Amino acid sequence: MNQGILGKIDAQEARMKNPLVLAYIGDTVYDLYIRSSLVKKSRQQVNALNQRASAAVNARAQAQAAAMLEESLSEEEKDILRRGRNAHPGTTAKNMSIADYKKATGLEALIGYHYLCGNYARLETLMQQIIEKFGV
Repeated sequence: MNQGILGKIDAQEARMKNPLVLAYIGDTVYDLYIRSSLVKKSRQQVNALNQRASAAVNARAQAQAAAMLEESLSEEEKDILRRGRNAHPGTTAKNMSIADYKKATGLEALIGYHYLCGNYARLETLMQQIIEKFGV
């Protein structure tokens, strides 16, 4: 049965994906949540919205978010976060520490995992905590 482009995959299949692939989709999902929250809550112009989004969608902020969430994560989630953090992206971080870049990649992998598995309630919970932390 074809579930379309937004159809989910099972957790086992998602765990088998390269963590950088999970981070690839997670980066976009994270960005969409942040920008959607800003648009819903603000009447600012695009430039101001973009500045606020950039403050929350960068490696330093994502590393802080990962650290904030870590103690509330399940063992499976911590494993995905760790795998993403330990992945070797083949690119270097621009204007940020490598440690923050790796932590951000771990968070993006976790977000991507939940999105691909269709764990939307859990994804929503995690993103809500992040949005509250950054006042987005």
